[in-house]
Amino acid sequence: MLKSTLTTVAALAVAAALGFGLYAYHSPLPEISPDARPAFDKATVEKGRILAAAGYCATCHTAKGGAPYAGNYPVVTAFGTIFASNITPDPETGIGAWSPEAFRRAMHDGVNRAGQHLFPAFPFDHFTKVSDEDVDAIYAYLMTEVAPVKEATNAPTIPFPLNQRILQAGWKLLFVDFGRYEPDAAKSAEWNRGAYLAEGIAHCGACHTPRNPVGAEEKGQQYAGASIDSWIAPALTKANPSGVPWTAAEFTTYLKTGSGIWHGVAAGPMGPVVHAGIRELPEADIAAIGTYLGDIVGAKDADPAQNPVVQASLAAGRPDPAYRRDLGARLYASACAACHYNASAEGMKAERPDLGINSATRLDDPSNLIHVILDGVPASEGTHGIVMPAFRTALNDTQIAAIAEYLRASRADLPAWQDLDATVARLRDYVGTH
Repeated sequence: MLKSTLTTVAALAVAAALGFGLYAYHSPLPEISPDARPAFDKATVEKGRILAAAGYCATCHTAKGGAPYAGNYPVVTAFGTIFASNITPDPETGIGAWSPEAFRRAMHDGVNRAGQHLFPAFPFDHFTKVSDEDVDAIYAYLMTEVAPVKEATNAPTIPFPLNQRILQAGWKLLFVDFGRYEPDAAKSAEWNRGAYLAEGIAHCGACHTPRNPVGAEEKGQQYAGASIDSWIAPALTKANPSGVPWTAAEFTTYLKTGSGIWHGVAAGPMGPVVHAGIRELPEADIAAIGTYLGDIVGAKDADPAQNPVVQASLAAGRPDPAYRRDLGARLYASACAACHYNASAEGMKAERPDLGINSATRLDDPSNLIHVILDGVPASEGTHGIVMPAFRTALNDTQIAAIAEYLRASRADLPAWQDLDATVARLRDYVGTH
């Protein structure tokens, strides 16, 4: 009886292993020469340029100071560092020998030309939703407009056995829903266009969705907010902490300009998403993403100036002698209030953000606010023409913590953040990839 049971278990194990091996195996695809590539018209190449920008491909495939798309941008994960690959048309170290079919397989299935599974730092779980036509357009752009660069990609630092790429097949089996985007018949054409872009090429959920212990996006928690590169990507749902609920119009303005009167600016990892990416899309597409995200939040259109949180924050921002005795209040008055003090909602329309309604002040984690106080917002991010100065060398940890504590208590009227001095010290020393 025991022998029979063991034999059955062993047979099942062998069958399972063979089945997994067949599922995981992908044959290499043949190389092609540059002359064998199909011809691309100008409209297709330009479409590919826009889509590559919307997917911020250059941001993740360009190392600091490196050639565009030549790879080796470090993606730091809980399992080790993965270096983005060279996707220039160099035939030896890039993808110059890849056919359109090989490029499609990488984008849709997370498998490279050689048949190896790609690590999910590459968001194929989103790109699988992108149409063949759009993927081919990106291929056309990369092969015709990007200069070939000979640069080998660094090996990942992921330890054995997690570095065995065949294991990614099991990860995919458990966590990835492959297939192109399927329109929702109950929604408008604009909503579906926005969903296609946000869930596909723009892969918004890759940063704004929490991940499970093995690095997969939590099912059922889409856009619930997550930590990325020591910043907080806020929830894009009703749980968003902003004092003024996001609407379709507010999302559209933010994605187009990188800022909003009621919601602050695109900084940190979000900076290049807007300024080197989404804003390249046609206005109709940006508005479509706004419509989609606005529907997820579910906020009704209303005059933000009449929002009780706005009114309370503005009232708290007026001079109060009692607050002048507080270190944070005094520092805020001397270093910040010239730009951030507004006596009325009308004053806010001059794009001088009121910090009591900004999500950075209202998040449960103070990291975003501290990052901006430390390093500011350069002219290349946020609102063009308006620069937030850096106070890294002007203020010490205690002073920055005091400003954050003052804003949290007096402007947001939310529970105090804990261990602010330690958080400031940690973020001051943090060396990220953005």
